[in-house]
Amino acid sequence: MKLTPEQIRQFEEEGYLFLPNVFTIEEMDVLNGAVPGIFAEQRQEVIREKGSTSPRSAFYVQTWNPVYEKLARHPRLLEPGAQLLGSDKLYMHQFKINAKAAFDGAVWQWHQDYATWHQDDDMPNPRAMNIALFLAEANEFNGPLMFIPRSHRKGRLEAGHDVTTTSYPLWTINNETITRLVAEGGIVAPKGPPGSMLLFHGNMVHASSSNLTPWSRWIVYLSLNRCDNAIRRFKRPTWIANHEFTPIETLPDDCLIRDARGRRSAAE
Repeated sequence: MKLTPEQIRQFEEEGYLFLPNVFTIEEMDVLNGAVPGIFAEQRQEVIREKGSTSPRSAFYVQTWNPVYEKLARHPRLLEPGAQLLGSDKLYMHQFKINAKAAFDGAVWQWHQDYATWHQDDDMPNPRAMNIALFLAEANEFNGPLMFIPRSHRKGRLEAGHDVTTTSYPLWTINNETITRLVAEGGIVAPKGPPGSMLLFHGNMVHASSSNLTPWSRWIVYLSLNRCDNAIRRFKRPTWIANHEFTPIETLPDDCLIRDARGRRSAAE
């Protein structure tokens, strides 16, 4: 899947691009069918909300779940990333499913992902980005992602290391800076059905509120980095910040449903 020049221009100007209904209902059934089992796993890669058994994030899923191993190499996700990053030599810096569980999903504070990638992993430049796929509907009530448009143009902002608010530490931006950025750019919250895709710059300032609704908001994130921009510090485990920089090779476009269709045909 290739982005149009207008879509690339919008990404470069605003810092994000939202594309609804990129994946089909059949493909989403395959992906969502695996999610409850993933979050039920008792392993170090599955992070729980602070003081709760509810899942917050499941990391490195592409290495321990066969469905998400395929998604991590899907051309509809990787080809736009290659266009926007200007290289077909990309590796997976981070892969995770964020849960935002019904009633229990906690906040993600205001931050830039590149701030963490730089401070913790010594990623040289912000030549990395996020490709997010909505596994469940994101609406105005269940803690959608909030962006400050054009904030990626400010470069890497000063941040403090918050290790107390939630169960996952972040390099977060103070209220004064957020107030100034919002006065300049406002806030948007892209919302849409399962199968929608959201692309955003590594320096995009973003956050999400808690989820008090009965609707979980599941999103899978591919944090793609150029191989020539690989990290140089390895204090975080590889399941959080990948230490392996082999370029990703894409699979066929129908990789998520090919086997399922074959099994149905054989049964028939």
